[in-house]
Amino acid sequence: MKTFLAIVGTEPLAAQALVGLIQKFDKYEVRFIAGTSLELIRHLNRGDCPEIVLVDGRMPKIDGYEVAAYLKLRCPAIKVLALMDPEENVVQMARNGILGYLLKNCRSSELLHALDDLNAKGYHYPDFLTDRLVRSLNAIGINKPAVHFPFSDREHAFLKMACSDLTYAQIADQMCVSTRTVDGYREALFQKMNVKSRVGMALEAVRRGLVQL
Repeated sequence: MKTFLAIVGTEPLAAQALVGLIQKFDKYEVRFIAGTSLELIRHLNRGDCPEIVLVDGRMPKIDGYEVAAYLKLRCPAIKVLALMDPEENVVQMARNGILGYLLKNCRSSELLHALDDLNAKGYHYPDFLTDRLVRSLNAIGINKPAVHFPFSDREHAFLKMACSDLTYAQIADQMCVSTRTVDGYREALFQKMNVKSRVGMALEAVRRGLVQL
């Protein structure tokens, strides 16, 4: 059974290129393309509801943040994948309910992985996003007072690296341990910090004053 998608706010040529790419993925099908917010709302009012919406927030005729906020309020079951430029405001996206992020110059394999993540887990947080979120949160000063967690020195070293854009494999190399050991650090910190994802861990680390970048 296919998962239905919609493409919103993307330039016509880019949208058609996306359609052609997604057609190669057996599990996904583009149900419609909407060039404006109004077109999207008309489709939704007709009951034409996709399961995932790919939105470009930088188009002149559409505000991707507003689209995400509207969907979060009116159609919370629809998952939003933001096609973003490197300089876009990730914190504002997160506040508006966007749970999937992908750079516009991504490879087809990265797009498929993002769609699969959204389908299975409800979110897609690529490694590059963690570092940007931490830096953005530090910049706007939302830190809470530091609190004590029972971390070992190695777990704390792992936490700082996990709040960067390093992959887990690269972290393992820098710490001179196996990826299995890094997996153990990650699971231990998830449990101690009561989080379920790398981004959640990074957000909690910044809020609690455990990491400064």
